[in-house]
Amino acid sequence: MAKENNKTEIAPTKIAVFNSQKVRKIIHNGERWFSVVDVCEILSGSSIPRRYWSDLKKKLIREGYSEVYEKIVQLKLPSSDGKFYGTDCADTETLFRIIQSIPSPKAEPFKRWPAKVGFERLKEIENPELATKRTRVLYKLKGYSDAWIEKRMRGIAIREELTDEWQKRGAQEARDYEILTAEISRASFGVTPSETKQS
Repeated sequence: MAKENNKTEIAPTKIAVFNSQKVRKIIHNGERWFSVVDVCEILSGSSIPRRYWSDLKKKLIREGYSEVYEKIVQLKLPSSDGKFYGTDCADTETLFRIIQSIPSPKAEPFKRWPAKVGFERLKEIENPELATKRTRVLYKLKGYSDAWIEKRMRGIAIREELTDEWQKRGAQEARDYEILTAEISRASFGVTPSETKQS
């Protein structure tokens, strides 16, 4: 059974356009979650998408994706009657796994995209300079200036060198890095990152 989490503050629902059709989505725990039934309806063309999703869950488990029930969260989304109902939702990673299991020509573009991204990441492992170029292009597409991008890239490189040095000197836990970062921030700016967030 999908788990329901009522303890989390949930941001207002937004609609994502998916092949010119609407998919309900919501921000939950700081991540974007999508209505699985909406995606199943669009990609399968089923007239009873809830039944299709129910059958697909069983198929996923038979294929070895035993975590499917753990990965799905019931969140309240608006229905066509204007009321909010618990709806099976998946984060982006889980949604792509579900899409991989939908035998439909409409799903093919979504199946090809992760394969393309996976291929690109493998090329970046062979040649890390490609990852740097991709990062620069993404920042440029977001509208950042060349000067800002250069400063950001230098900052990332310096941060990596620093954390590598900390690791060589014995820092292992995330807490070790938090303490070191806080000390640098206090020495440089007079406040720690946590103090900055509180103000």
